[in-house]
Amino acid sequence: MKKKKILFISQEITPYLEENELSHIGRHLPQGIQESGKEIRTFMPRFGCINERRNQLHEVIRLSGMNLIINDNDHPLIIKVASIQAARMQVYFIDSEDYFQRKAIFNDKETGKFFKDNDERAIFFARGVLETVKKLGWVPDVIHCHGWMTSLIPLYIKTSYKKDPIFENSKVVFSVYNNEFKPALNKNFAKKAMMDDITEEDMSGFGNTSFVGLNKAAMDISDAVIKASENVHPDLEEHFQGIDKPKLGYQNMEEYVKAYDGLYDEILEETEVLQD
Repeated sequence: MKKKKILFISQEITPYLEENELSHIGRHLPQGIQESGKEIRTFMPRFGCINERRNQLHEVIRLSGMNLIINDNDHPLIIKVASIQAARMQVYFIDSEDYFQRKAIFNDKETGKFFKDNDERAIFFARGVLETVKKLGWVPDVIHCHGWMTSLIPLYIKTSYKKDPIFENSKVVFSVYNNEFKPALNKNFAKKAMMDDITEEDMSGFGNTSFVGLNKAAMDISDAVIKASENVHPDLEEHFQGIDKPKLGYQNMEEYVKAYDGLYDEILEETEVLQD
């Protein structure tokens, strides 16, 4: 029997960034799922505060070199990779001289202000991951998205990439975290994120560019949803409770790997039943 393939897309992973709930899960969940017998790939942004030398990042020339057009501007895509030896796990990094060279994650270190181009950084990251997975020729059964920065992935998988043989059968899981940002992203986020085979109706959920709006839109279009933090924004808690699709409530750190693995199996079994 062929190993099931799980693609993890996380906005933060430790030890490359400081440890928090999201970065901890981004690091340990893929390892646990790999140890359970599934095949994995893991992606994150190459934020400029990541020490390349200490973490031994190096560019993957064969995957780099394409340009992504965002808001009518060309942005070269650079792919880097590093290994977490203890986990026997590789992490792929989406890099860009325009978006990820600054020595901070989402907020300017001096002023504390949220970067004005965080909308375009999220678009570049989402498209960069999907284009790189296509180049790898690696067909994921499940795509698990972690954090608001991955909120466009479910939309792209269900629209622009749905006929692509790499993604046509992929199921998308979206995890909601308690990591609110303020203010909202640029009001033109939805317009900038448009791609072929996406209608204005498809994009309508992303008209609200607040933290809550992005998470709701991603939850609505995903195949399954996980509440990864015990306490999330009250509006997201209410939305989560009202969702009628496979979902998983908060799991403690000792049990979440097994529970998440069970959710992957559940949605994959549903797919196989429908295909039979």
